[in-house]
Amino acid sequence: MDRKGIIVRTSIIGIIANVLLAGFKAVIGLLSHSIAIVLDAVNNLSDALSSVITIVGTRIAGRKPDKEHPYGHGRAEYLTAAIIAIIILYAGVTSLVESVKKIIHPETPEYSPAALIIVGAAIVVKLALSVYSKRTGEKVNSDALIASGQDARNDAVISAATLVAAGIYLIWNLSVEAPLGAVISLVILKSGFDLLRQTISRILGERVDTELARSVKAVIQGFEDVSGAYDLILHSYGPDLLMGSVHIEVPDYYTADRLDSLEREIVQKVMEETGVVLTGVSVYSVNTTDDEAAHIREDIRRRVMMKDHVLQMHGFYMTEDSIQFDVIIGFEAPDRHAVWQQIEEELQERYPKYRLRVTMDNDMSD
Repeated sequence: MDRKGIIVRTSIIGIIANVLLAGFKAVIGLLSHSIAIVLDAVNNLSDALSSVITIVGTRIAGRKPDKEHPYGHGRAEYLTAAIIAIIILYAGVTSLVESVKKIIHPETPEYSPAALIIVGAAIVVKLALSVYSKRTGEKVNSDALIASGQDARNDAVISAATLVAAGIYLIWNLSVEAPLGAVISLVILKSGFDLLRQTISRILGERVDTELARSVKAVIQGFEDVSGAYDLILHSYGPDLLMGSVHIEVPDYYTADRLDSLEREIVQKVMEETGVVLTGVSVYSVNTTDDEAAHIREDIRRRVMMKDHVLQMHGFYMTEDSIQFDVIIGFEAPDRHAVWQQIEEELQERYPKYRLRVTMDNDMSD
């Protein structure tokens, strides 16, 4: 079964489980006048609706590229997650309002053995659904399924808290239903905010995963004569499509046809071993016959790396009258431009006969 089929199947299982749980909890909650159980049922319904939206988003994301969307429709999964987050937030606000009403106008709960059995069964079902959804989500790289698994785990905790509240009432005749309903509401709201924040972060564009960046660079640097791979930039067009570019350092005697062959081989191997699509491989030329260039490069590298907030220097190349290289300055620097300007001014003063060109790169990947 392909990725889309696995996600749909898992979501359908989640829908069935949540609808059944919601029905049982709603009946028991209304009969026992338990606001916590009723709100828990509402939360189950929102989980079922989330699974429906996950299925719809997965089907949209699975559409083939077209003229209007040449990179495919994979980002629809991020929009799906945003919609789910909004639904969760709505459920949280609604349940909080109802809980506050019950705090102001309390009702005495009436627990029955059936109610306690239903809540206990819900804990078991939710824990099983949590493990299943999370493991499947990690297997197929689906943020929506992973989030569903985490949400199911939270539901299990909430149901356990409801069971504790029932025990407190039965033993000490103390009703904590309404306050517990408010706590449940806050948990739902936090879950919604966390999911929305994570989704917005992905839509805005996140830093390349460290392990993935190292894997891509390791593949590239495995090629003969490639002395370094830098400036790896990747754009996500869905959970299973990453496209981007990279700079490589190669000897200055490489000809155009040799570069062309190397770049094609790099693109192919990176795709095969990491799944990343490199749409561009740019080149830094490395001095190979000039001893003075090697000496100046090491001197400049030592001076540049002594500066605070400088993370890396690369792409050095020297001609008869010019020196050029790139420097990465960390985002934590109070004024990155000031650090870059200081480097350029100090080195220009040290090497006045050369035209200095220092490019400030962003810290895009490890």
